[in-house]
Amino acid sequence: MPDPDHHVTRTGDDYADAMQGLLPVGQAWPRHDDSVLMTVVRGLTRIWGDFETRASTLLEVESDPRSTVELLPDWERNWGLPDPCYTSPQSIADRQLALVMRMTMLGAQSREFFIGVAAQLGYTITITEFRTFFVAMDGCGDCRVHGALPPDPMRNQWGQKIYNPIGVPVAQGELSEWPNYGLGPLENRYYWTVHVASARLTWFRCASGQTGVDPHLRIGIADDLECVLNRWKPGHTQIIFDYSGLSNPGDPMAGTP
Repeated sequence: MPDPDHHVTRTGDDYADAMQGLLPVGQAWPRHDDSVLMTVVRGLTRIWGDFETRASTLLEVESDPRSTVELLPDWERNWGLPDPCYTSPQSIADRQLALVMRMTMLGAQSREFFIGVAAQLGYTITITEFRTFFVAMDGCGDCRVHGALPPDPMRNQWGQKIYNPIGVPVAQGELSEWPNYGLGPLENRYYWTVHVASARLTWFRCASGQTGVDPHLRIGIADDLECVLNRWKPGHTQIIFDYSGLSNPGDPMAGTP
């Protein structure tokens, strides 16, 4: 026999029916609904149903960081939130997302980690890393680029197609892994560029948006992204943030996607 569901919410009527079954039997203890006795019983047990409903809400909703609302400030205080990186107003949904992110975060130094952090904040990014020219490894005039399949190949200053290491022409305007193997200072290896491809869009949602506080659509600037990545980047590196490819967010009154 399966274990009973410990989260079943019982109403005041459920408690009244249970109490009715415990009353003595006889003419002095009428069971019909319009009797004075049952009216008193249902009045007494209504508060028990309200109490259990409230307890169930705290147990099932407020104990989950993904859905908590009333206890959200307590969750945030225990996990060191709100993060000082988030200077713009945050909706309840944004605060819940930040809480879950703080609780589940496993640090790393790979590009996949930082791309994932940006995605959790609502941004789409790509990352370019640099290094200097190495004798016996690179060639003069070498301008190899890592990229995807092209419709319009990139060309070098002599009009020649640029190929990636597997021999595929690189698409025009495509971001390169090593844009140029030019001679440069060794410090080049300590820089990497974060290309922000899309702005964070926060739509007003019922049960998470606050009337009079949250707009229909908030187009987020990347101050929070810059702050978080600069905090978690390898200590010997510097990040360059590139917004040249930022996509147009469109008409904010066009409706939610």
